[in-house]
Amino acid sequence: MLFVCDLHVHIGRASGGEPVKITAARDLTFENIAKEAAERKGIDIVAVIDCASPPVIADIEACLDSGEMAEIEGGGLRYRDQVTMILGAEIETREKTGGMSHHLSYFRTLQELKQFSETLSQYVTNINLSSQSCGLSARELFTIADDCGAFFVPAHCFTPHKSLYGACTDSMTALFGAAWERIPAIELGLSADGYLADRIAELADKSLLANSDAHSLPRIGREYNLLEMESACYEELLMALRRQERREVAANFGLDPRLGKYHRTYCEACGYIATGDPPVQICERCGSRNITRGVLDRIVQIADYEEPQPPSHRGPYQYQVPLQFVPGVGTVTLNRLINRFGSEMAVLHQATREELGQTVGQKTADLIIQAREGTLPLQAGGGGRYGRALTEKDTGQMSLPGVS
Repeated sequence: MLFVCDLHVHIGRASGGEPVKITAARDLTFENIAKEAAERKGIDIVAVIDCASPPVIADIEACLDSGEMAEIEGGGLRYRDQVTMILGAEIETREKTGGMSHHLSYFRTLQELKQFSETLSQYVTNINLSSQSCGLSARELFTIADDCGAFFVPAHCFTPHKSLYGACTDSMTALFGAAWERIPAIELGLSADGYLADRIAELADKSLLANSDAHSLPRIGREYNLLEMESACYEELLMALRRQERREVAANFGLDPRLGKYHRTYCEACGYIATGDPPVQICERCGSRNITRGVLDRIVQIADYEEPQPPSHRGPYQYQVPLQFVPGVGTVTLNRLINRFGSEMAVLHQATREELGQTVGQKTADLIIQAREGTLPLQAGGGGRYGRALTEKDTGQMSLPGVS
């Protein structure tokens, strides 16, 4: 069976109002995430990666006590028999070189999560907050997570800030040593895709994950994974990442990487987003070296292959433009589409052009179909600014950076 999975969703606040992820929306609570995934997104498995926060642990226990959720055989929590919630934690590490990176640990049970939270509280300043720096290296954090029974995934591996390839190392093998063999997957991040990752030889044996890194409810599912499993639980998820007994990542669905915030190199001096052949080392417009290196530019620097060399087990990476990126799709239009077709997934991948046109008009329908087919013109993002889909007016302005 195929299951839709988004394995990186943040919590903005605990139900009592305590801050968890400062930059995330206040209504992004543990229970609201489950409700959004079930009622609007059409997602089968959601991993919430701020669960090591004690106020969040209290919320999880309240959901269990109320009967809204239940721990299931195989690991995870089941919400109203619709969505499986996987308990996770994102923690920041620091290497001896000074580079920092984020990592995701996923837990089978609430008890294992509590053990991890208690252990990490010895290393972080405020365990209540998301993505805290623990002062440990990535290899040291892996050992702690492993001792607590978790599996470990390096997060958004290529972004210029707080990622392993972007800020810490040219080689995961060298950084993790023998532990690298026990890491089942890496997370691509919004500015990369599977084709770019498959230019790096040491990733050939790893499963690839495209996750939303959602900081608001509407962002859940903007990237997700289609997994072949027998059921929606922790143990099946891990088997799929390890490609055991015919479980596997069947496909990744994600942004065209040009829509990500860090796809191309960005000039901090003049605001220009690079358009030349990567890697761009200085600003093409003003000559400044004060740049934020783009994901594409970084991958070209460290790539082993000129072209992707996907292993035989690799499923396809399917581009999608989330509805929020489609010109003219605001809150009212989005609600109309979801009410008509049942979920955002159904709108993005199943509704016909005719059905869409009857619901929101032919112009918007055509844009949604263009997004589905990969023909919607895009402006590349960089330096912390998302790329965007272009209107007819935009495409007439040839001076825009990153237009294709």
